[in-house]
Amino acid sequence: MAPSSTPLARLADAGVAIWLDDLSRERLRTGNLAELVGAKGVVGVTTNPSIFASALSKGDAYDEQLRELAAGGADVDEAVFRITTDDVRQAADVLRPVYDATDGVDGRVSIEVDPRLAKDTDGTVASAKSLWSTVDRPNVFIKIPATREGLPAITAVLAEGISVNVTLIFSLERYGAVLEAFQTGLEQARANGHDLAPIESVASFFVSRVDAAIDPRLDALGTPEAAALRGKAAIANARLAYGLYQEVVADDRWKALSAAGAHPQRPLWASTGVKDKAYPDTLYVDELVVAGVVNTMPEATLNAVADHGGDGTDTVTGTREESEAVIAGLRELGIDIDEVTEQLEVEGVDKFTASWGELLDTVAGGLIDAARQNDTGDRR
Repeated sequence: MAPSSTPLARLADAGVAIWLDDLSRERLRTGNLAELVGAKGVVGVTTNPSIFASALSKGDAYDEQLRELAAGGADVDEAVFRITTDDVRQAADVLRPVYDATDGVDGRVSIEVDPRLAKDTDGTVASAKSLWSTVDRPNVFIKIPATREGLPAITAVLAEGISVNVTLIFSLERYGAVLEAFQTGLEQARANGHDLAPIESVASFFVSRVDAAIDPRLDALGTPEAAALRGKAAIANARLAYGLYQEVVADDRWKALSAAGAHPQRPLWASTGVKDKAYPDTLYVDELVVAGVVNTMPEATLNAVADHGGDGTDTVTGTREESEAVIAGLRELGIDIDEVTEQLEVEGVDKFTASWGELLDTVAGGLIDAARQNDTGDRR
């Protein structure tokens, strides 16, 4: 573990779980992931379709498995399923000591259901069950998008005793619905006879994309009032989300679940890489420090925090009034954050679906090349 004097260690001491927002076969086979766990205090990993599409398009780490899959006659969907679940299983094994040391709270690796199912409740539930049973590791999260159709799937999957990472949350309204789906799922899990203690959940609240959507609107207004709100919306939105979380864990309904062994659904700050280079590259980490949350970072952000991150001071508690004023200020300028976050959800699903398509295309090409190599080898 990193020395206590480092910014990452101070962040961990403040109660923020440091996760890596990336995974690849190359990280696994070189020992890089294990090195990040040991040297930088990484205690979890998140993946998404974009991450897998990027990993498959680079290098030769998957060539051997593609040749095996081609020889076995695997189709593209089967090949993608096998490749991604194998990576997540291996990563879960790397993180298993963290899982054991934290009584199952951390040491988790997330894998997302096929994003083409984002509007299909039953399909999402079936996909989640298949991923859970195939990876077959207790320290896995199944990622389910927080679409309207995803909400009942979240409840149903939790009710089966499966740990869930709820992804693509942008709005406070939708986050409230996610917290409701989570508690209902645990209540159903208890009714189904499941031990609640091993069932973990996080709620991935996206941050930087909110500023990336709102800042251009502020710039277009060109007023001093608009300029004063630049770079403020995302952090205010996330801080208010933490306030909703606090309200839930203080409620009698949650206290009953906690008494039955349940762990809270931790807020997870996602999309924490800074998209506007005018902002500090640690902005969405340093300004969202509070105990009991997760911050999943791209490696560039992780390295930036390690080099010059903050002192670990709580920057969320006591900010409700200030955050509400930011949202109110946006509305006074004619910017409806609810409209923005609704559009961001649509764009988020579309982006992951497009990335999934790129992943399928990359694997399809890889299978064709592998089949040719196998055929050439057979004739020699």
